[in-house]
Amino acid sequence: MRLGRAVRKEAHRAVDQHRHVSYSVIPDISQGDTHGEGCLTYDKRSATLVSTLEGMSVVPAQTVILGDRFARELAEMALPWQAEKATDPRLLVLNEPLAVELGLDPEWLRSPEGLRLLVGNLVPEGARPVAQAYAGHQFGAYNPRLGDGRALLLGELTDAGGRLLDLHLKGSGRTPFARGGDGLAVVGPMLREYVVSESMHAMGIPTTRSLAVVATGRSVRREGLLPGAVLARVAASHLRVGSFQFARATDDTDLLRRLADHAITRHYPDAAAAERPYLALFDGVVAAQASLIAEWMLVGFVHGVMNTDNMTISGETIDYGPCAFMEAFDPATVYSSIDHGGRYAYGNQPTVGEWNLTRLAEALLPLFHDDQEQAIALATQSLGGFGGHYTATWSGGMRAKLGLPTSLTDEVITPLVEDLLTLLQRNRVDHTTCFRDLAAAARGNAEPIRGKFLDLPAFDSWAARWLAFGPDADLMDRVNPVYVPRNQLLEEALAAATEADLDPIGRLLDAVTRPYVERPGLAVYAAPASDDFGGYQTFCGT
Repeated sequence: MRLGRAVRKEAHRAVDQHRHVSYSVIPDISQGDTHGEGCLTYDKRSATLVSTLEGMSVVPAQTVILGDRFARELAEMALPWQAEKATDPRLLVLNEPLAVELGLDPEWLRSPEGLRLLVGNLVPEGARPVAQAYAGHQFGAYNPRLGDGRALLLGELTDAGGRLLDLHLKGSGRTPFARGGDGLAVVGPMLREYVVSESMHAMGIPTTRSLAVVATGRSVRREGLLPGAVLARVAASHLRVGSFQFARATDDTDLLRRLADHAITRHYPDAAAAERPYLALFDGVVAAQASLIAEWMLVGFVHGVMNTDNMTISGETIDYGPCAFMEAFDPATVYSSIDHGGRYAYGNQPTVGEWNLTRLAEALLPLFHDDQEQAIALATQSLGGFGGHYTATWSGGMRAKLGLPTSLTDEVITPLVEDLLTLLQRNRVDHTTCFRDLAAAARGNAEPIRGKFLDLPAFDSWAARWLAFGPDADLMDRVNPVYVPRNQLLEEALAAATEADLDPIGRLLDAVTRPYVERPGLAVYAAPASDDFGGYQTFCGT
């Protein structure tokens, strides 16, 4: 039996066993004062339920409409499932502007029924929550059966601009893909994804978005007992390189073709009219990912776990697990506690991205050409465009970060950039503040940046070369963030939130979601970690 059908059959058996939990009617939480200590308050009005279906509460269709396009078109990769019951859902943070963009009423989302939607216990009429199947290379080792072990695609909705988007839950309970895990998530990692993804969005970097984090009222065992939480996430889609690896592993060319058609329709519609539509799809993904990774590099972002199942087809950043922003510049920077060999170090990210795209090309070969040798030749030629796309975004970005005119050629800019990065590494200069201080130097105040270098003669020599080009300080301020989620402050805020104090998270979000405008009273959010912070490690949160 083919892999997709076998997994689906297993999932249906598991659904039947799970149904007594997943489809139970969840009692309304108190209509009184339902906000716990440290939680954001929300309106006490609730939506009216008009019907039930198989014991599930059903949201009126006019309130929330979720499509089931992925589940219908790719049934072999969509395993029907329901979220585990959240015994006492309490709102921690809600992205009101995003909710409005999605046509969702923030006041209703704060209500008891709204919270139940955000944890997956209230399913809109016609929606079909599913766990998505995918495969993937994790730290270079192939696993043919990964999938959403603790996540659910609730369905698709259309935003105010007409874009079709996924509404997805993380930490909503075990699925047949859990592989021994508990399927749950805790407050700290879910708030980390909220903060970092919204910071990336504010900097204009393609990313999944965070709609809300809701505490579930359940304790989850990690290093100790920690408060459980669910993240409601929005994305252009959750199609991954690993999605195509899964389809290819089934040896079902029809499934692979339908998956590619689905990706073209959602993300690269122009590819449908190309002479070779599936090669045009691959070209689009190569260009999008090359540009995305270059944008990470420009702001010092270290993803931490660039497995093929964590690389989107849309070109959005996804799965903020052991991620962090580099402070002292060093290409070898690794924060993830499980990346012992440095595979996903800051400086390795472009190479890993190209490696992942090679795996995507392998999965798509049957669609490129009937003759495998010709298919490989086409894929190789297309993959060769990665470097050009990456360099274009990186060079253009560095040109803007240094305030340099567009008339300068790459032959002039490249050595200037490389020499600066060498100086940053040798002197262990903070990546983010460096470029803001350079803008001050462009205005005539060089002391802040000079104070960061031990080798002053080398820096002064470089600065004289740079200043000779007349850098535009205003341009620099528009592209160089003042505020990113600083590692020490983020950890302190997450620790406080775990103890029900959300004030530090709120202040951090205020800083990083308006990253380019320096504001009084926020100097601490612009500074790197203190010397006593020590070595920093991040964790996946599972």
